[in-house]
Amino acid sequence: MSTEPEHPSFSAEADAQSGPGTDTPQTPEQLMQAATARITELDAELADMRERWMRAEAETANVRARAKRDVDETRQYAVQKFATDVAEAAENLRRGLDSLPAASADEPAIVTKLREGFEGVERSFIALLERNGIKKVDPTGAQFDPNLHQAMAEQETIAHPAGTIIQAWTAAWTLNNRLLRPAMVVVAKAPLAEIGDAGGPKLDTTV
Repeated sequence: MSTEPEHPSFSAEADAQSGPGTDTPQTPEQLMQAATARITELDAELADMRERWMRAEAETANVRARAKRDVDETRQYAVQKFATDVAEAAENLRRGLDSLPAASADEPAIVTKLREGFEGVERSFIALLERNGIKKVDPTGAQFDPNLHQAMAEQETIAHPAGTIIQAWTAAWTLNNRLLRPAMVVVAKAPLAEIGDAGGPKLDTTV
């Protein structure tokens, strides 16, 4: 009797692999279907990854834009408190000039030189502020705007339309177009008689 060990034949192993229940395609049609299905699956994965990448790129661009805007605004308005104080100093300089006596032909030369000197300083100072984004805005003659002006008084007049600024006690000051200090103004008001004529029938005062 032979004692050699029995070895499974290669043909039997191949038969077992190709038997019923295997998932490996065997025909060209099955191979083509499997390849097509895999390509379709990969295309869907690629499209999904591309969409995610585009969303991520868009979000990154938005974050960069917001960060740049925040940095620009911080840099632009970081000196707002200082600019407000500087505008106050400019107003004080103007008050000092306004307190000088009115110019006259017989005034002392020292007074004339003093006035001209201070006016030159004021012009240079205002020009320096404007180069740094701080602007003085004279509202006289403009329509009253509560975002820019602070009404200190109303004055009846027929020379100007109602709501017109007829006098500015102080100018408005802005920093890069952002309001620093509102202008303190006097606003035109229609006379009461005119309001009565336009607003309704007059009262009958006859007995």
